[in-house]
Amino acid sequence: MRSNRLFPCLVVALAALSAASASAAQALPRGFTQVKPLARAPAPSPGTTLQLANGQFFTYALPQGWRVGEDGQFALTLMAPDSKALTVMVGNAGVPINYPPAQYVYERLMAIRPQNLQLGPPRPAQPIAGFARAMEFPVSYSVNGVPCQGLATVHIAPAYDTAVMAVTAALSEARQWSGYSTWLPLVAAQVSARNGAAFGMRGVMQQNLQNSTAYARAATEYREWSRKNWQGVTDQRNESNDRNNQQFRETLGNVQTYGNPHDSRAAVELPNTWQHYWVNAQGTIVGTNDQGIDPNAGSTGDWRRMPKRAP
Repeated sequence: MRSNRLFPCLVVALAALSAASASAAQALPRGFTQVKPLARAPAPSPGTTLQLANGQFFTYALPQGWRVGEDGQFALTLMAPDSKALTVMVGNAGVPINYPPAQYVYERLMAIRPQNLQLGPPRPAQPIAGFARAMEFPVSYSVNGVPCQGLATVHIAPAYDTAVMAVTAALSEARQWSGYSTWLPLVAAQVSARNGAAFGMRGVMQQNLQNSTAYARAATEYREWSRKNWQGVTDQRNESNDRNNQQFRETLGNVQTYGNPHDSRAAVELPNTWQHYWVNAQGTIVGTNDQGIDPNAGSTGDWRRMPKRAP
């Protein structure tokens, strides 16, 4: 019974405490107006999409930002945004049945005019759809004195007294290859003939790339690489652009960035409506155009002036 008699008192006490807290939160220093920080737009996410594209003769996987170099009946090349990496697919029908695979790879890659092209020892590889066997070769060369490397795979489909041979290659500057090597060869292999005239005869690479496990694996590896490089590459590349864009946004949006003396990690954007801003420990921000007044005068709060911060 004692607890029952105390319960109404407890309710009244809690209500009074809540009202007092609300009243204290609403009490502002005389001569100041409360201001809410402006919402910042979220940072853009990294592009991690590997898309399927259709050329005149082939369907292929296109990393975001890459462009098509050559799109013809016998060859397809894709170029990285910085032109320091590429994929190559080139093939021919009617190749002699015993044509040396290494020689075929060497001759096809010479079309990009590399300097000191070297092929490493061959090793067995997984052929793409429509081909019976394949082997891959580590590749090294240089372009204008810049070392490059990559991986080239030759795919072979015997047909009576001749064969169809195709090369898929992933190549980049040597200093970037460690990143590209995990996914670019997979992307290079995502090619499918969509026109019967591919390679000069009936296309032998026809498959549904969208539903293939090889395409799914290539897309997964590409997304993982993109995520790992977002912080280290994209942020670094765009650092100066971000500063310029922030300054432009402040000018265009009539806002200014301020620091919080109570939390050095926090920065907020406030409108240029007021010339001076103050903040208390609870994060309440007030503004005024009167430089001479101090919100701490006659107040038990701890108000501190907010300094402007460079974007």
